[in-house]
Amino acid sequence: MSESASDEGTEGVARKEPRPAKGAEQLGLFGRVARFVRQVVAELKKVVRPTREDLLRYSLVVVVFVAIVMTFVTLVDLGAGSLVGWVFG
Repeated sequence: MSESASDEGTEGVARKEPRPAKGAEQLGLFGRVARFVRQVVAELKKVVRPTREDLLRYSLVVVVFVAIVMTFVTLVDLGAGSLVGWVFG
């Protein structure tokens, strides 16, 4: 169902804002900081480190891509410089 179809007939009707999670209003500053730190630690536990082979492969791909882009930009710069020299020189 499209948004326009779901919004039909709701003109002038105030939408309710989502309520905060139960107990979220009762946490003080230190409680919120502690929850944030717990969430950060939980996310960091999900991180998967690349193996040495993966790291070398990714590095090689980046170096090759940068070399290709650098070559392209160099050729475009030389071409544009030659064109400007030919037109205005």
